[in-house]
Amino acid sequence: MIAPSRLKPLVDRWRKLPLVARDGFLALTLLLVAFTPSSPGLGMDLAEFADPKPLDALGVALVVAQLAPLTIRRVSPILCAFLVFTAIAVHQSLAYPRTAASVSVIIALYGLGAYQLRHRRAVAIGFTAQYGAVAVALDRLGATQLPYEYVTFYVILVAFWVAGDWMRRQRETAEALRKASVEAALATERSVIARELHDVVTHHVTAMVVQADAAGFLIDAAPAKAKAGLETVSGTGRAALTELRHLLQVLDPTDDAERRPAVGKLEDLVERIRAMGQPVDWSEQGVPRPTGGGVDLAVYRVVQEALTNAVKYANGRPTAVRVDHGDDRIAVEVSTEGSMTMKGGAVRNGRGLTGLRERVNVFGGEFDAGPTRDGGFRVRASIPVGVRG
Repeated sequence: MIAPSRLKPLVDRWRKLPLVARDGFLALTLLLVAFTPSSPGLGMDLAEFADPKPLDALGVALVVAQLAPLTIRRVSPILCAFLVFTAIAVHQSLAYPRTAASVSVIIALYGLGAYQLRHRRAVAIGFTAQYGAVAVALDRLGATQLPYEYVTFYVILVAFWVAGDWMRRQRETAEALRKASVEAALATERSVIARELHDVVTHHVTAMVVQADAAGFLIDAAPAKAKAGLETVSGTGRAALTELRHLLQVLDPTDDAERRPAVGKLEDLVERIRAMGQPVDWSEQGVPRPTGGGVDLAVYRVVQEALTNAVKYANGRPTAVRVDHGDDRIAVEVSTEGSMTMKGGAVRNGRGLTGLRERVNVFGGEFDAGPTRDGGFRVRASIPVGVRG
């Protein structure tokens, strides 16, 4: 018995052959069967005559003519079906004996249903007219079939055409589903890329703008503080470049690096925000432990986006960050005391918070963001651990 591993290379080679070559092999196989000593009597007859004619050179040529068109059954289904049916009609009208080559008509009609994509109604009408004309001609030549037998044979031929048509529809449905799946995957990847770019660029650019503006005000009055501010801008820019580089590695299919954006340390993130002049109270409870990779990134992005919004819309207002590492989930809360700029819809309806909700939902977590009773703003997320994203 041949092992499947040895058959696979042969199957792959077969599939790489042109369609004409593969269908030509089918036609050649049927031709050999048609002329084997045990094959007489095999096949199907459209009509029978009381005194059949022995197979001569013309009969052999007509047998070959019935099978040769099968080489183009997928390349040119209409021409194949027409040539096959014509050869069989002539073969039958000359009262030659039945051969296995006659099965070519059902193969050709199946191919007509499966591979003909245009003018299908016209082809069906044309085939029916050709069949009717041949049936009338055979009856006048003395065929012994009754009218209902011609109708029965026609129904059988139509059944093979319908089977081919059903297979064509199945292929089209499968292809449509494949395309829809690919488009959905691409849309998901675009969404992920947009979300990551937003999280990286918005946070770091906001920090750089705030520090640059502060340095501009201090450059004359307090040059040392202005210099420190510009150094922070430089450090923030380098951090942004590092995160973007990691993101590009994730997008590069030739890169063997871990297919996940880099995750920074929350303490470093808090320190960068503090260096921008934003008072941040940092608290972490529980013992951090390995999660699912994507959970770490989700926690980091929640804190990053919340702090970025605090700097943009509540600059200088006290902000508190709480991270609680529980047994089965990580809870995050970032709250900022009130500011008039937070009463607009920008914070609540921005891309960042929407992206965070989507990111947390991937892990089956809970996300909430909105104003507090004292006029502040609070972002909360609870993410189950041990879930891979």
